[in-house]
Amino acid sequence: MEIASGGASARIALRGAELKSWRVDGRELIWPGDDKYWAESAPILFPVVGWTRDGVVVEGQRYPLGLHGFARGEDFAPVEQSENRVLLRLRANERTRALYPFEFELFCEYKIENNALEIVLHVVNGSRKIMPFACGLHPGFVWPLPGATGGHVLRFDAAERSEVPVIAPGGLFSQRRRAIPLEDRALILTPDLFEEALCFLDARSAGLEFSAEGGPTLRMELENFPHIALWSRPGAPFLCLEAWTGHGDPEGFSGDIFAKPSMRALAPGEKARSAARLIWRA
Repeated sequence: MEIASGGASARIALRGAELKSWRVDGRELIWPGDDKYWAESAPILFPVVGWTRDGVVVEGQRYPLGLHGFARGEDFAPVEQSENRVLLRLRANERTRALYPFEFELFCEYKIENNALEIVLHVVNGSRKIMPFACGLHPGFVWPLPGATGGHVLRFDAAERSEVPVIAPGGLFSQRRRAIPLEDRALILTPDLFEEALCFLDARSAGLEFSAEGGPTLRMELENFPHIALWSRPGAPFLCLEAWTGHGDPEGFSGDIFAKPSMRALAPGEKARSAARLIWRA
């Protein structure tokens, strides 16, 4: 599906409601996917974010819910579409119930306005019981940015800690932390930073900027996404700016899904909204 506004356009796949292209004035900003490094472009994460420790336990029963949940592998259905906006929906089905025993609707909305693209996730609890969930955005952007000639830097809107959690084997979160070269809200981006993801849990910033020296800037503004992650692979020509409501299991965690850190709990019939606004400045 395609939407457009002015000199900008976006293409969204029904599989996973995944953003496959975002072009502004002829410049492609989204990583196209490549098996050599990472085959995806911008998956939607639901109903968990990150790795689980051998699945999840719900009311004493274990379900094989894996990395980032299942939304990225499911087909969404179009609900509404106009020239510059599309709304897609995923409903609980036999496959999802085998992994996550809740009735839900997950809506993914894309809206483009000239050089800005807004992505909104709406989660609705259709169960008769409280539903725990996490959701997230995992867009990969081309790195270097189109038109860039110098080095790249990421700047947070607020001061963040200059250390991040160490990721333990299996993608689990360790209590240990490691230092990163973050100074005065700025992080100089180099490939060797990304031996593992940089995760800013409960970040102070509601926005950040990915920019090239003297060149273009990609700004991300967040609503109801408390966690921010940066991820790439050494030598890969992309950078993921991830926005999460939840995160991976702590090392050694073995509790029920309701005890999993940073999960949100929706009452029957309740709705939740999280959004990101992406702004390109050449």
